[in-house]
Amino acid sequence: MGKLKLPESPSVYVAKRLLTDGVTPLPVEHAHALHVSSLPRLHSDPFDRLLVAQAQLEGFALLTADRRLSAYDVETIWAGQG
Repeated sequence: MGKLKLPESPSVYVAKRLLTDGVTPLPVEHAHALHVSSLPRLHSDPFDRLLVAQAQLEGFALLTADRRLSAYDVETIWAGQG
């Protein structure tokens, strides 16, 4: 979509950042995908809805720049610009 400018290809950049920042990726589990269907349709982006489902089921806060996600029953941390 061209929204995110990276200094390297995503496969290289993301792998480096995960290692540097000590972040462990969260795999998409079957339960996460199924939970999406129980969410109210407050947001149309299926990937964002999947992130909400993961945060709810895993008890994680959701770091986001999309204020619409705070309408869900999930803790959100604002990561917007400015």
